[in-house]
Amino acid sequence: MSSVDNSTKSILARACDPVMAQQAAAAIPAQIGNPEYVVTTSDLDFVEKLHSRQWSVVFFAPGACRFSAAGQSIPGGNDETRGWTLDEYRDLVRRTQGEQVEIVETLHESETLERLNAALSIARAN
Repeated sequence: MSSVDNSTKSILARACDPVMAQQAAAAIPAQIGNPEYVVTTSDLDFVEKLHSRQWSVVFFAPGACRFSAAGQSIPGGNDETRGWTLDEYRDLVRRTQGEQVEIVETLHESETLERLNAALSIARAN
């Protein structure tokens, strides 16, 4: 449980595995101050949510980062995004959310909470 209140902030997470993504969505928010945590595992959903509003943090979960690091397509891509690396995703996030949005990427689950906490500490509230 976190002693910090991040309930006025939000995280849009791009993950790969739907089961792990839902488990993370259930477990992570309470540990980082209860921000709104919305998880997607397909680019259709991710892009729609990215365009729908301003997010405090955009999080590329470890699975997505590992696929990109290995030079493989991130699962759940669509015709537009199939084969993209994290560079192209970052560009899309910056174009739709602006330069002020915090982007978190990590290859390791063990770094997730620390990196999300750091990003939330400087992110704007919604």
